[in-house]
Amino acid sequence: MEAYESLGVIDEGTYGVVWRCKHKETGQVHAIKKFKESDDDEHVRKTAIREVKMLRLLNHPNIVSLVDVFRKSGKLYIVMEYVGRTVLEEIEATNKGLSDVIVKSFSYQLLWALKYMHSSNIMHRDIKPENLLVSKDKILKVCDFGFARTLAGSGAKYTD
Repeated sequence: MEAYESLGVIDEGTYGVVWRCKHKETGQVHAIKKFKESDDDEHVRKTAIREVKMLRLLNHPNIVSLVDVFRKSGKLYIVMEYVGRTVLEEIEATNKGLSDVIVKSFSYQLLWALKYMHSSNIMHRDIKPENLLVSKDKILKVCDFGFARTLAGSGAKYTD
Protein backbone atom coordinates (compact mmCIF):
# COMPACT_ATOMS: atom_id res chain seq x y z
CA MET A 1 0.00 0.00 0.00
CA GLU A 2 3.04 2.26 0.27
CA ALA A 3 2.84 2.94 -3.46
CA TYR A 4 -0.69 4.38 -3.12
CA GLU A 5 -2.27 7.42 -1.52
CA SER A 6 -5.74 6.77 -0.10
CA LEU A 7 -8.44 9.11 -1.43
CA GLY A 8 -11.17 7.66 0.78
CA VAL A 9 -13.35 4.62 1.29
CA ILE A 10 -15.69 3.74 -1.59
CA ASP A 11 -17.54 0.89 0.07
CA GLU A 12 -17.34 -1.57 2.93
CA GLY A 13 -18.84 -5.04 2.84
CA THR A 14 -18.81 -8.36 4.61
CA TYR A 15 -15.49 -9.47 3.14
CA GLY A 16 -13.54 -6.25 2.91
CA VAL A 17 -13.16 -2.55 2.28
CA VAL A 18 -12.70 -0.83 -1.10
CA TRP A 19 -10.71 2.39 -1.29
CA ARG A 20 -10.20 4.91 -4.04
CA CYS A 21 -6.42 5.34 -4.26
CA LYS A 22 -3.91 7.20 -6.39
CA HIS A 23 -0.63 5.59 -7.40
CA LYS A 24 2.09 7.91 -6.08
CA GLU A 25 4.38 7.56 -9.12
CA THR A 26 1.92 7.44 -12.02
CA GLY A 27 -0.96 9.48 -10.59
CA GLN A 28 -3.36 6.79 -11.87
CA VAL A 29 -6.51 6.35 -9.75
CA HIS A 30 -7.46 2.77 -8.83
CA ALA A 31 -9.90 0.94 -6.61
CA ILE A 32 -8.15 -1.23 -4.01
CA LYS A 33 -10.04 -3.95 -2.21
CA LYS A 34 -8.56 -5.11 1.10
CA PHE A 35 -9.98 -8.40 2.32
CA LYS A 36 -10.67 -8.73 6.05
CA GLU A 37 -8.50 -11.25 7.86
CA SER A 38 -7.90 -13.25 4.67
CA ASP A 39 -5.38 -15.59 6.36
CA ASP A 40 -7.42 -16.15 9.54
CA ASP A 41 -10.89 -16.82 8.08
CA GLU A 42 -11.15 -19.74 5.64
CA HIS A 43 -14.38 -18.43 4.06
CA VAL A 44 -12.90 -14.96 3.44
CA ARG A 45 -9.71 -16.55 2.09
CA LYS A 46 -11.66 -18.71 -0.39
CA THR A 47 -13.77 -15.75 -1.51
CA ALA A 48 -10.68 -13.58 -2.04
CA ILE A 49 -8.84 -16.25 -4.00
CA ARG A 50 -11.94 -16.93 -6.12
CA GLU A 51 -12.29 -13.24 -6.98
CA VAL A 52 -8.63 -12.95 -8.02
CA LYS A 53 -8.88 -16.13 -10.11
CA MET A 54 -11.98 -14.89 -11.94
CA LEU A 55 -10.56 -11.42 -12.60
CA ARG A 56 -7.39 -12.98 -14.02
CA LEU A 57 -9.45 -15.15 -16.37
CA LEU A 58 -11.78 -12.41 -17.63
CA ASN A 59 -10.76 -9.68 -20.04
CA HIS A 60 -13.72 -7.78 -21.48
CA PRO A 61 -14.65 -4.10 -21.93
CA ASN A 62 -17.66 -4.54 -19.61
CA ILE A 63 -15.82 -6.29 -16.79
CA VAL A 64 -13.68 -4.38 -14.32
CA SER A 65 -9.96 -4.90 -15.02
CA LEU A 66 -7.50 -6.39 -12.56
CA VAL A 67 -4.34 -4.25 -12.22
CA ASP A 68 -2.40 -5.97 -9.44
CA VAL A 69 -2.65 -8.31 -6.46
CA PHE A 70 -0.45 -8.19 -3.37
CA ARG A 71 -0.28 -9.27 0.28
CA LYS A 72 0.70 -7.19 3.27
CA SER A 73 0.55 -8.24 6.93
CA GLY A 74 -1.57 -11.30 6.17
CA LYS A 75 -4.13 -9.33 4.17
CA LEU A 76 -4.85 -9.73 0.45
CA TYR A 77 -5.23 -6.58 -1.67
CA ILE A 78 -6.72 -6.43 -5.17
CA VAL A 79 -5.94 -3.38 -7.30
CA MET A 80 -8.57 -2.76 -10.00
CA GLU A 81 -9.42 -0.05 -12.45
CA TYR A 82 -11.43 2.73 -10.83
CA VAL A 83 -14.91 3.33 -12.23
CA GLY A 84 -16.84 6.28 -10.82
CA ARG A 85 -20.31 5.14 -9.83
CA THR A 86 -22.65 2.18 -9.53
CA VAL A 87 -25.92 1.63 -11.37
CA LEU A 88 -27.65 2.03 -8.00
CA GLU A 89 -26.11 5.51 -7.62
CA GLU A 90 -27.19 6.36 -11.18
CA ILE A 91 -30.78 5.32 -10.39
CA GLU A 92 -30.84 7.21 -7.09
CA ALA A 93 -29.43 10.38 -8.71
CA THR A 94 -32.60 10.97 -10.73
CA ASN A 95 -36.21 11.52 -9.68
CA LYS A 96 -37.74 9.97 -12.79
CA GLY A 97 -35.50 6.92 -13.11
CA LEU A 98 -33.09 6.20 -15.92
CA SER A 99 -34.00 7.16 -19.46
CA ASP A 100 -35.03 4.46 -21.93
CA VAL A 101 -31.82 5.05 -23.89
CA ILE A 102 -29.63 4.50 -20.79
CA VAL A 103 -31.63 1.44 -19.70
CA LYS A 104 -31.21 -0.11 -23.15
CA SER A 105 -27.51 0.73 -23.22
CA PHE A 106 -26.86 -0.70 -19.74
CA SER A 107 -28.93 -3.80 -20.55
CA TYR A 108 -27.01 -4.42 -23.76
CA GLN A 109 -23.64 -3.96 -22.03
CA LEU A 110 -24.63 -6.26 -19.15
CA LEU A 111 -25.88 -8.96 -21.52
CA TRP A 112 -22.69 -8.67 -23.57
CA ALA A 113 -20.58 -9.16 -20.42
CA LEU A 114 -22.75 -12.09 -19.28
CA LYS A 115 -22.48 -13.73 -22.69
CA TYR A 116 -18.69 -13.46 -22.45
CA MET A 117 -18.63 -14.86 -18.89
CA HIS A 118 -20.95 -17.73 -19.74
CA SER A 119 -19.01 -18.57 -22.90
CA SER A 120 -15.96 -18.74 -20.59
CA ASN A 121 -17.91 -21.13 -18.32
CA ILE A 122 -18.11 -18.59 -15.51
CA MET A 123 -21.25 -17.72 -13.58
CA HIS A 124 -21.23 -14.46 -11.56
CA ARG A 125 -24.05 -15.33 -9.09
CA ASP A 126 -24.31 -11.83 -7.57
CA ILE A 127 -25.55 -9.45 -10.27
CA LYS A 128 -27.18 -6.43 -8.61
CA PRO A 129 -27.06 -2.65 -9.14
CA GLU A 130 -24.27 -2.25 -6.56
CA ASN A 131 -22.05 -4.66 -8.55
CA LEU A 132 -22.53 -2.84 -11.84
CA LEU A 133 -20.18 0.11 -12.20
CA VAL A 134 -20.72 3.02 -14.59
CA SER A 135 -17.97 5.25 -15.99
CA LYS A 136 -18.35 8.94 -16.87
CA ASP A 137 -18.82 7.80 -20.48
CA LYS A 138 -21.71 5.49 -19.41
CA ILE A 139 -19.66 2.32 -19.90
CA LEU A 140 -21.05 -0.41 -17.64
CA LYS A 141 -18.58 -2.76 -15.92
CA VAL A 142 -19.41 -5.83 -13.86
CA CYS A 143 -17.46 -6.13 -10.60
CA ASP A 144 -17.32 -8.17 -7.38
CA PHE A 145 -16.56 -11.73 -8.43
CA GLY A 146 -16.36 -13.13 -4.89
CA PHE A 147 -19.35 -15.45 -5.45
CA ALA A 148 -18.49 -16.32 -9.06
CA ARG A 149 -17.60 -19.84 -10.00
CA THR A 150 -16.57 -21.92 -12.95
CA LEU A 151 -19.35 -24.04 -14.37
CA ALA A 152 -18.83 -27.77 -14.05
CA GLY A 153 -20.12 -30.41 -16.44
CA SER A 154 -23.68 -31.48 -17.04
CA GLY A 155 -25.53 -32.59 -13.93
CA ALA A 156 -23.20 -30.76 -11.53
CA LYS A 157 -24.67 -29.65 -8.18
CA TYR A 158 -24.40 -26.00 -7.14
CA THR A 159 -25.23 -24.13 -3.96
CA ASP A 160 -28.21 -21.74 -3.99
